[in-house]
Amino acid sequence: MPVVNLQTRVNAPIEICFDLSRSINLHTISTAQTKEKAIAGRTSGLIELSETVTWQATHFGIKQKLTSKITAYERPFHFRDEQVKGAFKYIKHDHYFIQDDGFVIMKDVFEFGSPLGLLGKLADKFVLTKYLTGFLLRRNNLIKEYAETEKWKTVLDSSAY
Repeated sequence: MPVVNLQTRVNAPIEICFDLSRSINLHTISTAQTKEKAIAGRTSGLIELSETVTWQATHFGIKQKLTSKITAYERPFHFRDEQVKGAFKYIKHDHYFIQDDGFVIMKDVFEFGSPLGLLGKLADKFVLTKYLTGFLLRRNNLIKEYAETEKWKTVLDSSAY
């Protein structure tokens, strides 16, 4: 079972980091390179517990759809999204937020597996782990950029903070 573990240190309030991480709008901005857009379920704003979102994107030149659901939620410390329909055998993505000496540590634990038996395992090991790590790093760097500047106000309701 491949797992991507990332930690990103952010100088911003934990609530802003948490909400940026579940923002459909920011996710769309962070995935411009794959033309990702929400086409069903929650398609804008902040995704909540038990809600789904269906994403359409182009990866490796192939247009794909993936539906994920928020299956665990404890604001502002943790949420999990899991694939309920898509190309992968499974995806489970835990987002943790830890306050540490005035900073927030955003911790991602992204578990996934491809279908197709041995061929899928080889793709996971030699292609997908690196690709998905880069994908998540770009996303986290954008969350950090927005959280540490006034940009967060362009995707979140500033009156809520």
